[in-house]
Amino acid sequence: MTGHHEPLPYDTTEATSPFGMGLHHVQLTIPPGSEQECRRFYVDVLGMSEVRKPPNLAARGGLWVRADRLEIHLGVEADFVPARRAHPGILVADVDALADRLAGHGVEVTWDENFPGYRRFHTFDNLGNRLEFMTPA
Repeated sequence: MTGHHEPLPYDTTEATSPFGMGLHHVQLTIPPGSEQECRRFYVDVLGMSEVRKPPNLAARGGLWVRADRLEIHLGVEADFVPARRAHPGILVADVDALADRLAGHGVEVTWDENFPGYRRFHTFDNLGNRLEFMTPA
């Protein structure tokens, strides 16, 4: 059990651990057989690149995509239910250009100005998984 610690102010940069934590990838789930449909969204619409899964993991199905400093693993789940609330918060350099690109492909974006210090919008991938894209204000 840990002792009570006061929460840090949101704008602090002093949130460290002795472990050097960082994020390697985010995993979202997809239903079996939806890899090609997901390629159309993540590769064709978002402009990410597919990366080959290691052979020992490829047999599980799914799809891995990468762009810049972001990697998303789309893992197959037999009883797939889209993540409608849980979501990755993805930093982008030009949030307006991405919103325009998505809208140009018929993808709805919902702007939300309630996150201090950031401009952001939410959208859903082709299977209904929620995604948040943001840039510092």
